[in-house]
Amino acid sequence: MNRYFIFLVFLSCLSACATNPVSGKPELALVSESQEIDIGRQSAAAAESELGLVADQQLQDYVQGIGMPLALASERTALPWSFQVVDDPTPNAFAAPGGFIFITRGLLALMGNEAEMATVLGHEIGHVTARHAVKRMSQQQLAQIGVGVGSMISPTLAKFGGLATSGLQVLFLSYGREDERQADDLGYGYALAKNYDVREMVNVFSSLQHSAQLAGQSPIPDWQSSHPNPAERIVRIEQKLETLPGAAPARRIGEDAFLSHIDGMMYGPNPRNGYFESNHFVHPDLAFQLDMPEGWKTQNMAQHVIGGSPDNDAIIQLSMTEGGRAEASDAFFAQQGLTRGRVESDKVNGLGAIIGHFEAQTEQGKLGGIAAFITLADSTYLILAYSSAEKLSGYERVFTRTIDSFARLTDRDALARQPDRLQIVELSKSMTLTQFNRSYPSAIPIEELALINQLSGPESRMPEGYAAKRVVND
Repeated sequence: MNRYFIFLVFLSCLSACATNPVSGKPELALVSESQEIDIGRQSAAAAESELGLVADQQLQDYVQGIGMPLALASERTALPWSFQVVDDPTPNAFAAPGGFIFITRGLLALMGNEAEMATVLGHEIGHVTARHAVKRMSQQQLAQIGVGVGSMISPTLAKFGGLATSGLQVLFLSYGREDERQADDLGYGYALAKNYDVREMVNVFSSLQHSAQLAGQSPIPDWQSSHPNPAERIVRIEQKLETLPGAAPARRIGEDAFLSHIDGMMYGPNPRNGYFESNHFVHPDLAFQLDMPEGWKTQNMAQHVIGGSPDNDAIIQLSMTEGGRAEASDAFFAQQGLTRGRVESDKVNGLGAIIGHFEAQTEQGKLGGIAAFITLADSTYLILAYSSAEKLSGYERVFTRTIDSFARLTDRDALARQPDRLQIVELSKSMTLTQFNRSYPSAIPIEELALINQLSGPESRMPEGYAAKRVVND
């Protein structure tokens, strides 16, 4: 890289400086506010499509109603703020640039009141107001100036399969410790400005500190995978709480309102949307089953079921497609840049199928794979299995076994399986969690029951009138 080029890069960086809305200081910003909003909209659309939203409009409206006043207390009131609940059991919350905030139902299940939720939403608002995602994206762009970025097979495969991975990646950017501290401070301030009891912030961080990965094959990382360890953050918040006035007016906790909205909410993975048992995938609502290869990484997303090879060099992807199998296969094999191989009509476990080989030329090289179009009931399913062209022969048997495993689901227990749900029980007398679990059995281990009730263990005592959570399967 010559000195003249470096000088041009330096000038471009100077021209790309902007004023941070929170600090008021100039900072590098290679992404304008309009671009930030566009990126956020795309990421939000990817989240809605690939992850799915909770189908409970009252809950969605409730979260939006808590989030908007916090956003309007921030430094960037003009952004198109939105707050939505993702239909995923993993405890997490995340923000897309431009004001698109998401919280999972898995995190709501760990919370006990509105004030806790307000501080978490405020934290995510803080990431947006301080433009943390913009800073990270600008740093990544700058790091790539004049550098040849090596190609990898995994992004190529994901792009070919139409997976919205790039949109989801923006949602799960890793922020530095200082950014997280600043987001904590901002969230604390926004919640305090709307008269929430910010002492509740410690409770939710404590729950997150003790939570394990509850999601199974989820595309969403848990909180501790995308945020620093909560322990140090709890200490900082407790130090801030010591500065609150001793005779402060009563602040809002909102326990009854919050618990009434999550009473009956789904808990854990939703089996009606399909679930894995080891490598065996079952979808009760659509009444089909499929076996992914042993040892492959799997994810069940709203629009796709995905298996990835251990070496990240092959993908098997199941999705529904429009039209009958003949129409869908003709459209697929007629795509520009795709070379059609042998295509034959066949039967897969008694179901009509069209299966064909193909090669596809991409910017990073040639792919090879098998596409199977299978009819079940009134729907057409596409199983797309592919790798680099030179590795196809090594994966062909693996691909074929998965395609041949697609079948109608007939197991009555699997077809009837229903999701677990939260139930709120107001205690008529004081009791330990062990006693509660004996009187009101839950479908989860007692250690997990302690976690969602924000208790230290099975022998923790709950007072009369306590609103206790249990998990039931009716």
